[in-house]
Amino acid sequence: MTVRGWAVCAFGVLVVAGIVLAAVLIPWHRPPAPRADQLSALGQFERGQVDRAKAFHAALRPGSYGSMLIGLAVALVLGLTPLGAWLVTQAGRPFGGHWAGRALLGGLLIVLVSEVVTLPFAAWRHTIVVRYGISTQTWGAWAVDLVKGWAVGAVIGGVALLGFFAVVRLAPRWWWAWGAAGAAILVVLLSFVLPVLVEPVFNKFTPMADGPLRTQLLALADRDGVPVRDVLVADASRRTRAVNAYVSGFGPTRRIVVYDTMLTEATPAEVVSVAAHELGHAKEQDVLAGTLLGALGTAAAVIGLFLLGSWAGLLRRAGVDSIAEPRALGLLVAIAAVAGLIATPVQAFVTRQIEARADEHALELTQDAATFESMQRRLGTVNLSEPDPPAWEHVLFASHPSTVQRMAAARAWARGER
Repeated sequence: MTVRGWAVCAFGVLVVAGIVLAAVLIPWHRPPAPRADQLSALGQFERGQVDRAKAFHAALRPGSYGSMLIGLAVALVLGLTPLGAWLVTQAGRPFGGHWAGRALLGGLLIVLVSEVVTLPFAAWRHTIVVRYGISTQTWGAWAVDLVKGWAVGAVIGGVALLGFFAVVRLAPRWWWAWGAAGAAILVVLLSFVLPVLVEPVFNKFTPMADGPLRTQLLALADRDGVPVRDVLVADASRRTRAVNAYVSGFGPTRRIVVYDTMLTEATPAEVVSVAAHELGHAKEQDVLAGTLLGALGTAAAVIGLFLLGSWAGLLRRAGVDSIAEPRALGLLVAIAAVAGLIATPVQAFVTRQIEARADEHALELTQDAATFESMQRRLGTVNLSEPDPPAWEHVLFASHPSTVQRMAAARAWARGER
């Protein structure tokens, strides 16, 4: 069998494995959310609150979709014309055109071009979230967080690029196999490392003070059979008025994290309800499932790039001889941008199913549908979520069920419709 034949077989095996894993791990049945209950739940919001949330999201849409479209256009220009290859060549000149210089600096330059082009849209978004009272950040603090994000991405991306092209040089015929394995390992490693090393870059975490709420949260986790190391409070108020809580980490690093804004905006019972939802993710190993699916998907993507490398017309448009050379970085980014856009609705659908299961878990664990509903109203009101967003937007991009869907599901659960 030829090398390409082995690659096709490996790609097929990974795709089938991903489908089987998704069929087993993803909750394709979601709690019912009757439309009549959704409309009734919508009536629980004051008209002014709904109008304000709609206005907020209407103001965000031009910047959000503009950034997405411009970012895609830039990626296509860099990848489907010789411009991307030229930029990578120029970036590598200080190092005499060495492959490592081209891979590292060329990759950073390609990404930086996209980031700079879409930066005005990010600034526009910041002005809107400040105007509507969601963000508490000054321009200086916003810029610092932006640079931090770029720096973290540069470190991770730099390691990935150097590793990828080193493998290409060491195994020019079988790089797709070693690259796929390395990419899968990197995805798994990042799932463990990011919560511990990256989260503290953006937030300060302090142990929650001893008291009834801390005791209640630890008891909730114990009753659910999900061991947690600690309950932490994140200083989210330094950047936002939004409220949230989550469970982070694996095994001995797992902890419940509560935004400090939630402690001031929500009742203790509502905090417990949110924590119960997040414990549902840990109980069902949702992060692990997402990591495994991500590892399989990333490995398949590397092999897919190898198979695309035989498309002479694509290489000719990019002005490169091989998809596995640093000068093809613009083409790689373009392919990733298109693939990401296509995959977004699928990913959104899958995450909505997972979030719906976590909602049902919270209801089963707390046996308190009324507090769950009030918590959803609180989250929607404080975070300015659109309680009943346009159907097309929800289907394409929403990672969670809408507020009224979640409230309706709670009502259906309370009636025994499970």
